Amino acid sequence: MSEQQSWHGTTILSVRKGNEVVVAGDGQVSLGPTVIKGNARKVRRIGQKGEIMVGFAGATADAFTLLERLEAKLDRHPGQTMRACVELAKDWRTDRYLRKLEAMMAVADKDVSLVLTGQGDVLEPEDGIIAIGSGGNYALSAARALIDMDMSAEEIARKAMAIAGEICVYTNGNVLLEKIEIEDAK
Repeated sequence: MSEQQSWHGTTILSVRKGNEVVVAGDGQVSLGPTVIKGNARKVRRIGQKGEIMVGFAGATADAFTLLERLEAKLDRHPGQTMRACVELAKDWRTDRYLRKLEAMMAVADKDVSLVLTGQGDVLEPEDGIIAIGSGGNYALSAARALIDMDMSAEEIARKAMAIAGEICVYTNGNVLLEKIEIEDAK
């Protein structure tokens, strides 16, 4: 092969509605046209009590490097998810080593949902829906269409991920979902 094959895959979706916030991710990892793994775990809980959910898209080693860095920032700023994410984004943007990492992260806790990018962005969606990865736009569109329906955040995420899996060849139906129940929903 004259061209190096690239890794594809990942749809990460976060939905915040009512008294729930969820982060869901599919399990497919592909190398070129070949499915390498169908049950990858791309959604994790971090924080001292597992109170923060993180989904990642991009190169696996890069994503784990960023996940470790975010955990270190949270150790320095416990209970301050936004601040820890901003501090990570600053490092990601300015550190010569981190700048080369190719990954994105969706981060959510009971108070905030954020997207972190390698360009130094820390973005909070206005509608409470985040989607990243190869099937992200499909999942985002589906979730936005479903958000006003009489469905929970979990139900919306599962349906939107199923739709993304039907459209995106790099997304499968093996969905891992983490959920936080919010006590005093707005």
